[in-house]
Amino acid sequence: MIRFDILTIFPAMFESPLAGSVLKKAIDKGLIEVRLHDIRDYATDKHRMTDDAPYGGGGGMVMKVEPIDRALLAVPRVDERVPVILLTPQGEPFSNAIARELSGHRQIVMVCGRYEGVDERVRQHLVNREISVGDYILTGGELAAMVLIDAISRFVPGVLGNSFSSADDSFSGGLLEYPHYTRPPDYRGWKVPEVLLSGNHREIEKWRRREALARTRKRRPDMIGDEWLTDEDLI
Repeated sequence: MIRFDILTIFPAMFESPLAGSVLKKAIDKGLIEVRLHDIRDYATDKHRMTDDAPYGGGGGMVMKVEPIDRALLAVPRVDERVPVILLTPQGEPFSNAIARELSGHRQIVMVCGRYEGVDERVRQHLVNREISVGDYILTGGELAAMVLIDAISRFVPGVLGNSFSSADDSFSGGLLEYPHYTRPPDYRGWKVPEVLLSGNHREIEKWRRREALARTRKRRPDMIGDEWLTDEDLI
């Protein structure tokens, strides 16, 4: 079981994504737990301010270090290895490999930034990892946190109905996923490849591997590396 502790000033944003589909089932089964911590609860002024103007001037507001620090101190840690992640465009790019790695922890803490960002002292002293979900800017870290929760949870045993699903997904083997088909075998003249109807599992696996390689070469050639290729792939 993994516990996600999310520090945010907009906890209501998480209600809908966690109320349906795979994540809700995982929560109901006790496979994952999501605890939301409103950073505003840890502000000390009467207006519950969590941001202020930046020193030196400039546009926008900056999230204050004090309420974030107090919120983090209020989150009990299961051990000293707990990742405390700041969601920021400046972080390391999130990937399937990172999701798999993080799924090995019993607890993950995430800090959702807002506005122009957070006071630099949060980055220097209060978190131990920074992650970005892409080279673009969101209005806040909440959506990024949801992406991490979803991607990480898929590696928790029991979350997916098919235990092999996450192993076969795109990026899991260093390649994009092969094409999928289901019934009917012929729709408007668009036919399912014969090999998939053959029942010959060895040939099906060979076809899937070839298709995954071809798709990756065409769409993401940057992903192709010798470490993923077999002798048969090079023929």
